[in-house]
Amino acid sequence: MGRVVGDAEMETELTAAAERGERVVLTNGCFDLLHPGHLGFLREARGLGNLLVVGVNTDDAALRLKGPGRPLVADIDRAQLVAALEPVDMVVIYPELRADELIRRLRPAVYVKGGAFGPETLPEARTAAELGVEVRVIPYHHGYSTSGQLRRAREVGET
Repeated sequence: MGRVVGDAEMETELTAAAERGERVVLTNGCFDLLHPGHLGFLREARGLGNLLVVGVNTDDAALRLKGPGRPLVADIDRAQLVAALEPVDMVVIYPELRADELIRRLRPAVYVKGGAFGPETLPEARTAAELGVEVRVIPYHHGYSTSGQLRRAREVGET
């Protein structure tokens, strides 16, 4: 089980991991309402290395990315829930809309994103390429999405 860390602790941990020759994997997202698709994605991401670091958007960034009414869960709570998942080693909360700065700070071996992106269309792909970071895209687990969960909850609430 992982933990939520600040920049200094993360830097110390990643330096030690590099000294041990471990392969660090980074992913990021809002993780507003956790669902089995998130867990499957994080398991696949963790399988690409020895240490999985997850960046969780701040509340302000999540609002700008997802729109009014989001996030439903506060950033520290989202981070703690993600950290409690078995594939996750560390979680860091970050304020940017994109993960470019996070990639620069962490310099992982692999940057993983879920969804409909291809490695060439992923917004952070250029930053990753500049730093020699491998980019991997894991397709969404069909039938699971936070937006879908919210739509279903609204439909149930209206009946």
